[in-house]
Amino acid sequence: MELKTRFTEAYGLTTPIAQAGMAFVASTPDLPVAVSNAGALGALGVGLMPAPVLTQVIAGIRAGTERPFNVNFITGFAQPDQIDAVCAAAVPVASFHWGHPSRAWIDQLHAAGVRVFEQVGTVDAAKRAVDDGIDVIVAQGLEAGGHNFATLPTFALIPLVVDAVAPALVLAAGGIADGRGLAAALMLGADGAWIGTRLVATDESGAHDGYKDRLVEAGPTSTVRTSLFGPETPDFNPMRVLRNRVVDEFPEPPPADTPRPIIGRTSLGGPEFDVPRFANLVPMRGVTSGDLDEMPLLAGQGVGLIDAVKSAASLITDITAQAKETISRYGRE
Repeated sequence: MELKTRFTEAYGLTTPIAQAGMAFVASTPDLPVAVSNAGALGALGVGLMPAPVLTQVIAGIRAGTERPFNVNFITGFAQPDQIDAVCAAAVPVASFHWGHPSRAWIDQLHAAGVRVFEQVGTVDAAKRAVDDGIDVIVAQGLEAGGHNFATLPTFALIPLVVDAVAPALVLAAGGIADGRGLAAALMLGADGAWIGTRLVATDESGAHDGYKDRLVEAGPTSTVRTSLFGPETPDFNPMRVLRNRVVDEFPEPPPADTPRPIIGRTSLGGPEFDVPRFANLVPMRGVTSGDLDEMPLLAGQGVGLIDAVKSAASLITDITAQAKETISRYGRE
């Protein structure tokens, strides 16, 4: 199933879908390989991954697919040796979220043959990104799950960004969970869609099975945008998450001296450690134990459209087919 746009032509894809970075649930080759092999642009979420490990995981992705993929950074966490590793591996795409990367990094990546995306939440940020050489703008709306600094709903923001940065390529992010959302983004001038939450609920995602189950069970109003999680890193808030017990108990972030009991254990590729209440660590399959009602379950407002956990390949096929059918239906005279 193919759906062509300027984005697919520029990046050798068969469908204009890009997987969001989702650092904790896309930190192994499984999900990016599955998404890329399905004809979309898979993504590796770097998060706090040390550069030597990053090099190994990139090699693992390359062992699983010959198709393009993306290495995604949270800008404030990115380190020079991680950028060096991406350049040495000459990956097809590097992307940045939550902060504009330095011009030196953009130039270094371009010199290594790496194209650079940036996720933004305002028109002004989109203009700055293009002026500094960013190749693709990912315009994030308020509906998006996870770290969310957007200023407008997705379908209000997209046409404004498209007009402001033309002829640069633009991907729509936030609340897109099926082919109708992809079709709508294309009709508003975007060249594709950046999809996160729907791809968390896949077989290949590294998310905890209980987290995936809650995504399937969630209703259309089950998310909230909050600054509750990650008091150690206040500059990386707010986040959109599923409502659970801790979110309902603290509609506003509590005072700094509020007790933070241990609510679970997890690992970031090394020894296990205790997880205190309000930590912004997403529960991971086979790694995290504890009370999911105390943890951040990142999710966008398209979560109500998730009806089952599926393989990434079948999901990409379904979204593409529905988008094509939607576009052709309204293309008839």
